[in-house]
Amino acid sequence: MHNDDGRIQVRGARVHNLKSLNVDIPRNEVVVFTGVSGSGKSSLAFGTLYAEAQHRYLDSISPYARRLIEQIEKPDVDAIEGLPPAVGLYQRRGAPSVRSSVGSITTLSNSLRMLYSRAGDYPEGQGIIYADGFSANTPEGACDECDGIGKVFDTQAQLLVPDDSLTIREGAVAAWPGAWQGKNLVRVLLSLDIDVDVPWHTLPKKTQDWILYSDETPQVPVYRSYNLEQTRQALTEGEPASYNGKFISARRHVLDTFKTSQKEKIKQRIARFLSITSCPTCQGKKLKAKALNVTLDGLDIIDFSRLPLHDVDRKLKKLRHAVADDVSERAQVIRNITSDVADRIKPIIALGLDYLSLDRSTTTVSAGELQRLRLATQLKSNLFGVVFVMDEPSAGLHPRDVESLVHALHDITKAGNSLLVVEHNPYVIKGANWVVDVGPRAGTNGGDLVFSGPAEQLASVTHSSTADFVFNNKTLVNRTRRSATGSLSLKNVTRNNVKKANVEIPLGVMTAVTGVSGSGKSSLISQALVELVRDGLGGAHVQNEDELSEASLLSSDNGIDDEEITEKGVIEKGLDDISRLVVVDQSSIGRTPRSTLATYTGMFDQIRRLFADTDEAKSCNYDAGHFSFNVVKGRCPNCEGLGVVSVELLFMPSVYSPCTVCHGKRFKDEVLEIKYEGHSIADVLALTVDEAQHVFDDNKAVLRGLETLIKVGLGYLTLGQSATELSGGEAQRIKLATELKRAQNSNTLYVLDEPTTGLHLSDIALLMTHLSSLVDRGNTVVMVEHNMKVAAACDYVIDIGPGAGGSGGQVVAHGTPEDVARNKESATAPFLTEACRLN
Repeated sequence: MHNDDGRIQVRGARVHNLKSLNVDIPRNEVVVFTGVSGSGKSSLAFGTLYAEAQHRYLDSISPYARRLIEQIEKPDVDAIEGLPPAVGLYQRRGAPSVRSSVGSITTLSNSLRMLYSRAGDYPEGQGIIYADGFSANTPEGACDECDGIGKVFDTQAQLLVPDDSLTIREGAVAAWPGAWQGKNLVRVLLSLDIDVDVPWHTLPKKTQDWILYSDETPQVPVYRSYNLEQTRQALTEGEPASYNGKFISARRHVLDTFKTSQKEKIKQRIARFLSITSCPTCQGKKLKAKALNVTLDGLDIIDFSRLPLHDVDRKLKKLRHAVADDVSERAQVIRNITSDVADRIKPIIALGLDYLSLDRSTTTVSAGELQRLRLATQLKSNLFGVVFVMDEPSAGLHPRDVESLVHALHDITKAGNSLLVVEHNPYVIKGANWVVDVGPRAGTNGGDLVFSGPAEQLASVTHSSTADFVFNNKTLVNRTRRSATGSLSLKNVTRNNVKKANVEIPLGVMTAVTGVSGSGKSSLISQALVELVRDGLGGAHVQNEDELSEASLLSSDNGIDDEEITEKGVIEKGLDDISRLVVVDQSSIGRTPRSTLATYTGMFDQIRRLFADTDEAKSCNYDAGHFSFNVVKGRCPNCEGLGVVSVELLFMPSVYSPCTVCHGKRFKDEVLEIKYEGHSIADVLALTVDEAQHVFDDNKAVLRGLETLIKVGLGYLTLGQSATELSGGEAQRIKLATELKRAQNSNTLYVLDEPTTGLHLSDIALLMTHLSSLVDRGNTVVMVEHNMKVAAACDYVIDIGPGAGGSGGQVVAHGTPEDVARNKESATAPFLTEACRLN
């Protein structure tokens, strides 16, 4: 089959749920792949087209690489013709790194370091520093005290000893371990002649400081059940000791345990005693003093990096203008570097990201912002004849900025490239040249080609959910507006660009918080609101699934300095009406293939018990542990129950390929012989949530879990679906389903961060119905959201702005969606007006 008509021809695609799909896609156009969640659109765009392009590229490298690549699954497709080389821009983010910033991923920081090194104003007598000396990631540049992180872990007396009326034996030093190790430390102090049976505040300051902060670790003979007098006597008389005990200060214990413990529960406990402070040597600027002495336009490199990009652009123009007639080498350097940086900032600004600063850690940048940064970098790379495959580039974008995105996408195709975009956003779908609609529904009911053709022709397709919602304005949800039962009053909230804001959050209703990207929505809701309520309720009433690590703590803004702690705001009233806080965000539900949909939701425990209760299992003496892929007695010994083995590729990320012993089934052969309703345990993990309903229809507990997943539109996922393969939106909806399953109580505050990311409008309709059911039970839902149909369907809207970055951070409008739609100051109003009209 020869192809010369400018089309990519796919024949017989069978990846995941695709049903031998055939489609022709034009090259050098913006092509959007759409369809309900789980319909197969990503399987076609990423799993088939991108995977095939990647495979062809790797295949061309070398015989050595080819030997490894044979172990990577090739997409199941009969033929693909006319496919150019591909670049994939995912929304996946790597492990959080405190060293990764906007400047490092766009490489603009390299140019800035060069500029400071060669054209900066040096203090008299200081020699030239090379560019590396301006980097916090090199030994030449990094501050010696904080290793270039800008923050240091420490502890504070009031955290370590929250109640100084207690004695040491009663547990005054709260940060010390419990159980035997805690008792041991008490005995050690007695042998060091310290009274552990007097209130902490009566001990000399010198003794207190030594117990809390000393780096000394003396080993002394200890006596198991003696008090101070008896211990002194035993030591004087040389009585044989019970054993030798070792001392460790509270500070040392906290810092060492947090660094080395693998157990999440222990980390959570220890984190309470940590304080993170700005590095006292570099004042949080990460660099050695000699680098910070060099300035441009009066600013050191860190102050310059903290400016929003639109200010950076202005300053560089000013610098260039100042040396316009200068012929010196320094002037030439300034002209070259500033024009290169200006060229590279231009597409970032065009994509609505001009409020970001180069110093901004990527851990605080949303997945959509990150993807647009990568897109801006590609726009400047001048590649030609390439296919860019993108995953929802509009995620996290306000409708006002989607227009710029669509223009940027068309700019890529004008340069002679093709663009394949997986998208749900109506503006992007309407702005595409060509639409490929996959479906009609999810999982086994999807995988067919519903439509492929020019965007505007999709409107007349009768059996397309996309056509219904995008072109034919089907309403999301029909319901009556509720009135608030009270309100949560936040006063003087200061966080990032939100400065001393006052906001009333109505209780007992559903509220959407809107505003342009970077206006401060997440700062106000996902950070400040969550922290204030969490502090008010105490940790026991807070549900959050985040893992703790040094990186996650350092990249959060917890406790940067005392001033910020006192300034972050207060809850003036309304906290008494909230009994519980549930944060449902887009962070991963697990970092390895060991975390699956079934294990996370708790269903797998019940399913394993059902297998262990079968007569065959009992006759083999199998218990529930034999049916776990995390337990040695049941799992495949080759892949240790992962079902895949990691293949290390030189200079490239390692990839997983199916285990050659169990062929991806995870279990030993003899365990797989045990059947429940005709299915082995591996068969059950391969079932979709929809299919599993029929297998477990007589088990109420499992069925309830399955039904809540279906309610949030996840019926297409398999029970064994690995957490590493889930999108942020899917992870968020799994958390929501787990919550719906247990939600019986009222007065819970649910905080969601863009819950519609990755969702087709028909699935959003489902989601809204179930969020409404939470509100009907007397709960409050607050969500940061860009989808105007969702905002229009809420009871209340709080609009933040008016702009992004420094020109945002204020409550611009609040009230019913109709109230906000009438507000002339609001950038959201025109789009909300349209959504209210159609709702």
